[in-house]
Amino acid sequence: MTDLTTAPTIQAPDVVTYADGGDLLVAVLREVDVDTVFGVISVHNLPLVEAVSRELRFVPVRHEASAVNAADGYARATGGLGCALTSTGTGAGNAAGSLIESLSSATSVLHVTGQVESAYLGSGRGFIHETKDQLGMLQAVSLDAVSVPSLEESAGILRAAVDRALGGRGRAGGPVSVEWPIDLQYLPQREVVEIVEVSEETAVFPKPAGLDALTELIVAAERPLIWAGGGVADAGAELTELVETWGAGLLTSNSGRGAVPEDYPLVVGNYGATPGGGKLLAEADLLLSIGTHFRSNETRDYDLVLPPVHVQVDLDPAALGRVFPIAAGVAGDARDVLPAITDVVRERARVAGEWRARVTRARQDVRATQREGLGDHAVLADALRTALPRRSVLARDVTIASSSWGNRLFEIYDPRDNVFPRGGGIGQGLGMGLGAAMGRHDEPTVVIAGDGGLAVHLGELLTLAQERPWLVLLVFNDGGYGVLRNMQEARGVDRAGVDLTTPDFAGLASSLGLPYQRIGTAAEATTELEQAVARRGPVLVEVDLESFGPMPRPFTPPVKVPDRTKRRSS
Repeated sequence: MTDLTTAPTIQAPDVVTYADGGDLLVAVLREVDVDTVFGVISVHNLPLVEAVSRELRFVPVRHEASAVNAADGYARATGGLGCALTSTGTGAGNAAGSLIESLSSATSVLHVTGQVESAYLGSGRGFIHETKDQLGMLQAVSLDAVSVPSLEESAGILRAAVDRALGGRGRAGGPVSVEWPIDLQYLPQREVVEIVEVSEETAVFPKPAGLDALTELIVAAERPLIWAGGGVADAGAELTELVETWGAGLLTSNSGRGAVPEDYPLVVGNYGATPGGGKLLAEADLLLSIGTHFRSNETRDYDLVLPPVHVQVDLDPAALGRVFPIAAGVAGDARDVLPAITDVVRERARVAGEWRARVTRARQDVRATQREGLGDHAVLADALRTALPRRSVLARDVTIASSSWGNRLFEIYDPRDNVFPRGGGIGQGLGMGLGAAMGRHDEPTVVIAGDGGLAVHLGELLTLAQERPWLVLLVFNDGGYGVLRNMQEARGVDRAGVDLTTPDFAGLASSLGLPYQRIGTAAEATTELEQAVARRGPVLVEVDLESFGPMPRPFTPPVKVPDRTKRRSS
């Protein structure tokens, strides 16, 4: 717990009134610097949308799932809170899948959905837009979900929801849903505010349990590695200092990318599950894992072999030793624990130059090996990195380009630039990219999407055309679901469900007033991408994979498929 050296001074309460629920929502959002809200207008959220449109910026996405995706992308790219507005019933249900993504990534999203009039709530009479146990559904897919039961409680519930979504030092955030009956939205709102002043507040964080045992193992290591996950997103400075001071090599999950800029020589990156990463792990004598879930796709379905000594730091005590056994563990915020570790290694445990050189060679080797497998497709990663300024968002849907070079070879220099669906759901990339672009309007955002994933929410091209952010939509067109097609071909089975009709992207872009460009060969990549970024607005760039050609080693995801031949013989 945190001890405060000064006591708060409480003044007499103040009373604040708002014309309706929309004005209250705007006031709450302004307090946490939210200037853009995403949603779909409905008869059950009209006061909210009208106030946001009047006072902030309302982005009318075409589907409720995209509203949450966009709020998610906005939150990740800005490091703050994203807000999505949806209707009740089917509208809230449409948002559920995207809330699962926000929940899996602990993204700070406030989802405000309408609800039927209070008098009819739960009556079961089929009131328009009503659904059975909407709150229970939202509780299943959100960090928390609450209902506004009365006019007097609306302000307190909204503020508590924002606080819960944002999390804070020592506590995780995530998506929080608030359902708000429409009759209560229309009424004037009244809030009693207690003004609390704390002067010269000093927080003292006690040494966490297990730190001494963990650091004793760390100082004994001669060939250490660090594996960093999403829990280091706000601890980049602390992690960078530890890596520089200690000399340990840094592997990351996809979520941990950029906490230490990926052009730093000791950053191996998101290559732990590759043969080269596995070889480096086999040579190491200690692994310090920090804030990572050790997801199945990043650990060869948990078959990855770790060094003989594994120590772990995680905010969640239940995560310690949950996936791989540990010799010591500390439950705490990385921002508090890592400086304590750095202080110890500064005095007792600087790594020899031979191991640093080995880590740097591994960094080079895993990238060289990947380039061989990518062939000309590696040129796309290089050309895109060259075309973009150092700080720019790369938002990725689930597609071959993303899963191969977008998640690894393309360098990331800050966690806020690394936006992708951590839960693995297809079709969310454009929505997330729209949100990121609205939050970071002075910098370019690039969205990598496949033709199959883009089709899931093709309507958001209309949002792109209407709002016109600085966004380059890079569509990889292979006429279907290329990843699954590769899996079927690798297994020697007939194609099933993977070949799709795709639009004429040039004609589609023209019909929407969007600039269109095409990349058909590796030689065209640099020029086309530089021109696309230089437009400083929306542009659709099609990568025609039929003319571009395949990768030397077709990409397949790291998932296990049972051998049906062995199963029959047994």
